[in-house]
Amino acid sequence: MKSALASASIRALARTWSVHIEGRFPTGPCIVAFWHGEMLPVWFAFRALRPVALVSPSTDGAILGTLLSDWGYNVVKGSSSRGGKEALQILVDQAAHNVVLITPDGPRGPAHIAKPGAIVAAHRAGVPLVLVRMRATRTKIFTRSWDKFQLPLPFAQITLHVSAPIEVPAFLSREEIDGVIADVTEHLHRLGSVTC
Repeated sequence: MKSALASASIRALARTWSVHIEGRFPTGPCIVAFWHGEMLPVWFAFRALRPVALVSPSTDGAILGTLLSDWGYNVVKGSSSRGGKEALQILVDQAAHNVVLITPDGPRGPAHIAKPGAIVAAHRAGVPLVLVRMRATRTKIFTRSWDKFQLPLPFAQITLHVSAPIEVPAFLSREEIDGVIADVTEHLHRLGSVTC
């Protein structure tokens, strides 16, 4: 019941947002990565692609899973903190044929620092990464949450900055993959640095 009510409330709120896209949505299998604290407008905007969402098997994950199912996502459960190897294999299997959305700093942080999962999955699945940043004119920021979660207020003007696909070559050493992870973190920090 709690998940259903939360989903209905968020879906009603999201219908009031005005969302502008800078860049292009992906047209083939890939992994879309965005910060945990900026997730809601990204989930909302990408719903038309009927993508796959990797959701933590936690209480909060159950609420998010209900919302994403209502938005037409194929929701799979997994997390780096619970069964990390299994979650990574889910990412690889799904990304080979679908658009998969993931928050690389989730589910527990530290905020705005990419973990290896999204990059390693793209590498193993042979698909590109697409990075997304959210900027909004009016948001409620939950300053006590680890991710400084941003909830756009009713009728907020939102810009989603979508990067060009980033190829992750099939033949990379561990050190080179570590370099890609650092590059992804830096790229996400720079992406859409001008607010809407």
